[in-house]
Formats: sequence, C-alpha cells, structure tokens
Amino acid sequence: MRLFIDQYKLTISVFIALLFHVSGMLGILISDEAAWFVANTPLNLCIMFLLLLWNQPSLSPKFWFFFIAAFITGMVSEIIGVQTGLLFGSYYYGKVLGPGFMNVPFTIGMNWFVVVFCAGSVMSMLHRWLQHRFLKEGEGIPKRIENIAFVLDAAIIAVLFDFLIEPVAIKLGFWTWLTGNIPMYNYVCWFIISAGLLVFFRKWEQPKPNPFAVHLLCIQVLFFLTLRNYLP
Repeated sequence: MRLFIDQYKLTISVFIALLFHVSGMLGILISDEAAWFVANTPLNLCIMFLLLLWNQPSLSPKFWFFFIAAFITGMVSEIIGVQTGLLFGSYYYGKVLGPGFMNVPFTIGMNWFVVVFCAGSVMSMLHRWLQHRFLKEGEGIPKRIENIAFVLDAAIIAVLFDFLIEPVAIKLGFWTWLTGNIPMYNYVCWFIISAGLLVFFRKWEQPKPNPFAVHLLCIQVLFFLTLRNYLP
C-alpha cells in the first residue's frame, strides 16, 4: 500500500486539489451554502500547503529557510500595508481567512510562500525545458543573465496571479480596498517583494523541482479565472 501511494503521490495530490477546488467553485457559484464554502478557504489553503510539502523531493534546511523567509516577509509586508498603507495601498482583511497577527491572517503569510514557490517552480521547469530544447550541447547562457531572467519572469507570474485573484478576493470578502479600486501600486509592491524572495529561491533552488507546484498553480488559475468570469 505504501509503495502504491508513493508511486502515485502526484496523481493523488492532483486529484485532491481538483476535488477541493472544483467543489469550492461549484459551491460558491451554484450552491445555497456558498458562505460555508467561502468560510472554509483557510482549510483549503492549508491542505494545498501540505500537499506541496508531501510532493517536495527533499525537505532540506534550504527549503525550510525559504519557507520561513517567505512567510515572515509576507506577514511583515502585509502588516506594514494594513497598518500604514506604505506598501500595497490602503486596505484591510476580513474575517474569512482566519486568525492572524495585527489584522493580517496567518494564511496570508503561507499564501505568499505558496504563490512565490509555485511561480519559481514553474519558471525553473520552463527554463530547463527551453535550454534542453533550444540550446545545443556545450552552449549556455551566462549565469548572471539566466538568474536575472529567472527572477523577473517568475515575479511577473506572481504578479499576474495576484491580478487574477484580486476582484474575486474582494467579492468573497477576503480583503477590501478603502478607495474601492485596486491601486497599481499594489502590483508594483507585489513585483518587488516577489522578486526579492525569488532571488533567495534561486539561490536555494534544489536540483529536482516540486512537480505538484506546477499543477497547483494551474488549478488555482483555472479556479479564480472561473470565479472572476461568473461570480456575481
């Protein structure tokens, strides 16, 4: 049984992620219990985080250092944003995302890790595929250029993901902008902070990427894209 689970770990994880996201999407869009599905968003985030850990090839000290760095950076950045408006803009969090510290839910710090980690994993796999596909044996891109391109490309993915979820998150009560509009400054801050974290991701990147990270990002993109188009 253990051998079977290990062999089909990725398939099982993708199935669970699809089950939770499709159920949540249908529950929010067509169920009379939409509030219940929204209220269980923290549970969904925690399960996806655990699935990422389960599929991580090596839970090395470097991985945990990056997790702690991303979590703390995300929490501190959001606390500064909520308390002062100096980062992201003027906004506040609702009660949907669970308990937190200084009006910032702990799930937000975890979500910063998940988004940046998935963006970095996607770009890592894409860069390796492009090099294998288009570079001849013995050819190579200067390491400095490769690292800069990696950080910028992955940061753009993180910002685009935030752009996708913003209108949905507002409608579901995750957070609220005091001005009523999403400021461009929010995306500027997302890009800068994500790029900073991705520098560390690149430095601590492990030889074998997390295969579930790519699937999770795709599933979440489809989830929020559907809600963005059909949520009243």
